[in-house]
Amino acid sequence: MPPNTTATTGDKPGKSGRKKGRRARLIVLVLVLAVIGGVFYGAYWSVSTVRASFPQTKGSITLEGLSGPVTVKRDDYGIPQIYASTDEDLFMAQGYVQAQDRFYEMDVRRHMTSGRLSEMFGKGQVKNDEFLRTMGWDRVAKEEYDTKLSASTKKYLQAYSKGVNAYLQGKSGKDISLEYAALGFVNDYTPEQWTPVDSVSWLKAMAWDLRGNMDDEIDRALMTSRLGPQQIKDLYPDYPYSRNQPIVQQGQYDEVTKTFEQSGSTSGSGTSAGTSGTTTSSSTGSALTSQLESLYNVLDDVPTAVGVNGQGIGSNSWVVGGQYTITGKPLLANDPHLSASLPSVWYQMGLHCTTVSSKCQYDVTGYTFAGMPGVIIGHNADIAWGMTNSGVDVTDLYLEKLSGDGYLYDGKTKPFTTRTETIKVAGGASKKIVVRQTADGMPLLSDRDDELVEVGKKASVDTAAPDRGDGYGIALRWTALDPGTTMDAVFALDKASDWASFRDAAAQFDVPSQNLIYADTKNNIGYTLPGRIPTRSSADDGSIPAPGWDSTYKWTGFIKQDELPYEYDPKRGYIVTANQAVIDKDKYPYTLTTDWGYGTRSQRITDLIESKIKDGGKISTDDMRQMQTDNSSEIAKLLVPKLLKINLDDKDVREAQKLLEGWDYTQDADSAAAAYFNAVWRNILKLAFGNKLPKELRVKGQCLWVDKIDSTGPVDDDTKVRECGERDADQAQPDGGDRWFEVVRNLMNKPDSDWWKTPAGAGDRPKADNMDELFRRAMIDARWELTAKLGKDIDTWSWGRLHRLFLKNQTLGTDGPAVVQYILNRGPWKLSGGEATVDATGWNAAGGYGVVWVPSMRMVVNLDDLDKSKWINLTGASGHAFSAHYTDQTGKWADGELLPWSFSDKAVDSSTSDTLVLKP
Repeated sequence: MPPNTTATTGDKPGKSGRKKGRRARLIVLVLVLAVIGGVFYGAYWSVSTVRASFPQTKGSITLEGLSGPVTVKRDDYGIPQIYASTDEDLFMAQGYVQAQDRFYEMDVRRHMTSGRLSEMFGKGQVKNDEFLRTMGWDRVAKEEYDTKLSASTKKYLQAYSKGVNAYLQGKSGKDISLEYAALGFVNDYTPEQWTPVDSVSWLKAMAWDLRGNMDDEIDRALMTSRLGPQQIKDLYPDYPYSRNQPIVQQGQYDEVTKTFEQSGSTSGSGTSAGTSGTTTSSSTGSALTSQLESLYNVLDDVPTAVGVNGQGIGSNSWVVGGQYTITGKPLLANDPHLSASLPSVWYQMGLHCTTVSSKCQYDVTGYTFAGMPGVIIGHNADIAWGMTNSGVDVTDLYLEKLSGDGYLYDGKTKPFTTRTETIKVAGGASKKIVVRQTADGMPLLSDRDDELVEVGKKASVDTAAPDRGDGYGIALRWTALDPGTTMDAVFALDKASDWASFRDAAAQFDVPSQNLIYADTKNNIGYTLPGRIPTRSSADDGSIPAPGWDSTYKWTGFIKQDELPYEYDPKRGYIVTANQAVIDKDKYPYTLTTDWGYGTRSQRITDLIESKIKDGGKISTDDMRQMQTDNSSEIAKLLVPKLLKINLDDKDVREAQKLLEGWDYTQDADSAAAAYFNAVWRNILKLAFGNKLPKELRVKGQCLWVDKIDSTGPVDDDTKVRECGERDADQAQPDGGDRWFEVVRNLMNKPDSDWWKTPAGAGDRPKADNMDELFRRAMIDARWELTAKLGKDIDTWSWGRLHRLFLKNQTLGTDGPAVVQYILNRGPWKLSGGEATVDATGWNAAGGYGVVWVPSMRMVVNLDDLDKSKWINLTGASGHAFSAHYTDQTGKWADGELLPWSFSDKAVDSSTSDTLVLKP
């Protein structure tokens, strides 16, 4: 039986003075639902029904299972600070409070990680469930819980689950969330009890969205249908180590202080001197191209957890030592760049033991995920830490030669291990699937698309590959499919007190591999790269799908934790991580990945820090905030001088060109110059590259006449065929990120390259035979594109009119009826910032200008006075659509503001507006 819960006194959160817009929307909601209920369901919802799920935040509630009273203090933004006398009470209360604000979100997440979305949303989610069951995240999470996690971690997970279930006790769906009331119209779904494995499974979803270069593997393989090896190399240039500094410059990679320079080695276990292209490319014909495209579509359809399905994931974090700060102690900043979601993926809270002791060890505050105990990013009384995605390569796709019920491996047929999964479907019949895995535990992803079975049978082969027989399958090797200890790491980080205990905690953070930055109140700063990172043979660099039938391509092991890069108190006095290379490849004996971010943001942050500290300057908390909102365009600095020299005949295009004269390259929401430049940039990419990529990478529905190709490549007889793009707009290429900055930078040294050639377009748009002519064409096309979108009068143009953020509820807000979408969604906001800027409000140049990913939160920790730290969330604390705290931080977030972040008892008490006591 779940614990009993009894409300004794107090009100629902009583923040008076709600905005008129919120009140108007609530009235509209009640009227709409009254019509829906009266016409279709013979009932209606009242205002009290809509508010029924709002949490109680004042007075007291009795929770069976607590050993003592717990106090929950919320500030004006509904952010909770929890005070308890034991660890178990602390985490039980955390589960209860998070469920109060976000249970629907938590419930959807666990159905995603366990492949049970169809139970909530019906047959439209069966395909997703098939794929997620094949991956088996919840099965791995259960094994993790049973065999890997410490006894204390299990105890905390159990306490957290008990708190969630205490909240659920005696509640119907409509008492929990408005979304459940809407779901009740179409099925009889009832939320079930929370389990510790539900929390652990979420780590797999997080790791999936931060998985590294798997999509790049697929893209490179797909490009072979239209591009040659040198052309593909042009589009994946080498990392510019000489221009954009890697993270670790003065650090070490083992515990005996062996420096990178002393190692001098670029070989060893896992070094990738060669490529895996020889064998794989030979077996990549048109049929296999279609197979990989189908796989990409399956991956793309999987709901995002925290990112954009692996594309565009980034983050900024940096720490400045006390010698360069106004306070004399470190300042640490972090802003992870993830998908925009409503509610935000992050949940702010504090977890405080009334007295820190052996029975109650935590005094920590920061950001966590609803559904997980502990704090993921933040600070305690002694240290602060932040994270960015490292991008190390922890996934590999393998082509498998299928043979009967098995697969070929080193000349022998090995049997698959199999299991049967039953998918329950709301309002429909259940469906059974068979999941096949290799002996290494690699799931056969190609089983999840009916087309792949037939395509695999027709995949072209040559003498370098085995006979196709029944065709090729595609399997996945991924570190997150092995049981790990990341949940242990979370609790260890939360109570770490110095560099040594921080490093010990980080070593347990095996997936996803993250860049971890550090600062402490004793004036030390540091960086460490944790994670379970595979090593490969010299035959394989992990850049494209590898032949699974050859053991040469099997992972050879994992890099030892004490051999991973780190840095502690570097002489330069600061550390910057923004998804750039971790370490110069010539100074480290292992290959971490071939697909780093290209360092545009990290180098800009470095330059901003250097400009502040030169000549004895000092950095303040507000300086850190201003750096977070820096929106300078690095690609504009490169291109605008060139664009201003282009001769243009059309006076209207010249008028637009003049916007760039004197522009400071900042991308403010009200900037007309930023609007025009980004349109020019988008058209340069489209003309030079986008129109030359295979249809599998181009935007769905955008059609071109292109050279015909067959299984051997382009047909050399001038035959043209009409091909339409097949990829969603926010996933298509060229996406315009800093990889494309580097592509264009390199090609500007080759003004007559074939990449700059493009045929004439509609409406007498001129053809181009060189770079200047293509730039001219792009400026013309951009002028008329913006005329269509923003009007002919350039005085009315602004970047924010193009670059808008819409916040959407991730289930009913995207696929529900229009009325429900109106109820749950918010926006738009006109945003500053842009792609590969520090204020990374990302957009996909192939698909349009709308905001695709964002700084999902921002924080600046002041290690001299923790109460002077600052933070902000993308949305708000609440997941309830008509709560005052649904999106009450978004406006300030959009304006680049930060909120006070109380930590000490005195500061928390001063900022508290609502107090709830949970009684045993």
